Amino acid sequence: MHLKVLGLNHRTAPIEVREKFSISKDALKRGLENLDGYDGLSEAVILSTCNRSEIYAVTAEGCEASLYQFLNDLIGGSIDKKFLYEFDGEACAEHLFEVAAGLDSLVLGEGQILSQVKEAYTTAKAQAATSTILNTLFNRAIAAGKKVRTETRIAYNSVSVSSSAVELANKKLGGLVDKSALIFGAGKMAQLTAQHLLSHGLKKIFVANHHLERAQDMAAKIGGQAVAWEDAFTSAAHVDIIITSTGAPHYVVKPWQTQQLMTRREGRGIFFIDIAVPRDVDPEVGKIKGVTLYNIDDLESVVEKNLQARQREAVLARKIIAEDVAAVMERFKYLSFRPLMASLSERAEKIRQREVRKVSSKLPDLSDDERRILDQMTRRIVRKLLRMPMMKLNASAGTDAETFYTQAIAALFTDEVKSFAQN
Repeated sequence: MHLKVLGLNHRTAPIEVREKFSISKDALKRGLENLDGYDGLSEAVILSTCNRSEIYAVTAEGCEASLYQFLNDLIGGSIDKKFLYEFDGEACAEHLFEVAAGLDSLVLGEGQILSQVKEAYTTAKAQAATSTILNTLFNRAIAAGKKVRTETRIAYNSVSVSSSAVELANKKLGGLVDKSALIFGAGKMAQLTAQHLLSHGLKKIFVANHHLERAQDMAAKIGGQAVAWEDAFTSAAHVDIIITSTGAPHYVVKPWQTQQLMTRREGRGIFFIDIAVPRDVDPEVGKIKGVTLYNIDDLESVVEKNLQARQREAVLARKIIAEDVAAVMERFKYLSFRPLMASLSERAEKIRQREVRKVSSKLPDLSDDERRILDQMTRRIVRKLLRMPMMKLNASAGTDAETFYTQAIAALFTDEVKSFAQN
């Protein structure tokens, strides 16, 4: 059993790379459904967010190529390995625990990633792509993420991507009171952004979405105004800010549309913040006179706010994580022994039952109580005979003697028991 993670994030790849290799929900599910087609991959969970694309997998020895092929098939292309990171064993577990706790996020301590980890695991489990190893790992990581947020103040005064975008607009525009905005998108991120805008005194919010009913639902929640997708740029003629947060796989704001918009605005500048991955706004839009364009990678200056205090809490969080990672790795030491132990116990039990049946047939006058005593006695004998080899096997976990005891017990007991049981 080899535990691995292969992926890229905001630290290893810029947005122009991340957006090319973001994994759609449909591709994610198809990949998990076809996991059996990749040699040596027995379990997998795919975590894909605006800032990371990762595969957590259980692989057989020497099957690293299958994991890379799985990633390439998911993204529909080939990615330069210089953008990727790969962690094995304990380092893989530690990485996941830090991700779940918000320690590996663009915004230190942000809370949305924990729900994204849960969703990734739930999806993989629903596709029957997880078993004992990843079920154990992800359940422990999710629990650790909750513990970190409960026992530390790492999330206190933290900022999210959506609040960072609003802080950036507030800073660049000298305040948002009496300003207006158009938001492309009606998902969770778009709704959070709208709430942050309103908390800064924004006067009016327009919401545009390909599905008008979703825009109407969001507008009703925030007290905004829904606009049809095709009419969005008409509304944009009168707003100060445009924030985009759709799940579109292509640009939804194009240079020619923006050029026409700027003509209608008669020289009034406009502020774009694109927090989508893949990006919603064509980078060429930023070259148009009067347009100021920022994307998600431009938010790092904003997330510095209250960072020092959260970094102190991160030290405490990492202590919690270190203990939990050690505990889960200790448990993993014994998982590899389960098939051998189960085989040994199962074969011994079959022998016991057969011998009890033989004796019972020769002693037909045994009472029910006597038969129960006989059954209990033989169970105790088997348990005591197996106790020492089981203890030796457990004690060798993670030591240099592990291979020796595994091979020795397999040779001395399972083969012998199997042979005896067949006679």
